[in-house]
Amino acid sequence: MAITKSAEIPKIEIVGTWNIQVATDTVIKEDGTEISRSRHRHVLVPFASTTDGSDWTHSATDISGENATVQAVANAVWTDAVEAAYKTWAEAQ
Repeated sequence: MAITKSAEIPKIEIVGTWNIQVATDTVIKEDGTEISRSRHRHVLVPFASTTDGSDWTHSATDISGENATVQAVANAVWTDAVEAAYKTWAEAQ
């Protein structure tokens, strides 16, 4: 009896201008037959933005640990114009 566990990314969605929503399924199989599947979702944005009250710091989101397809989507979607718009939006909040 061989039990395997794998991760699949069935869905990557662009929500709004810069949000990248990633759905990851964890699949458990026994002798090649799926016995369990669970889904986790997370959202990526271009920056983590913080302020000390007068100055803003925008730290680029580290996507190096993401699946290669997710990285490719982020690199395509997060253009210079989108990143600038995100910073403007964050600073207006």
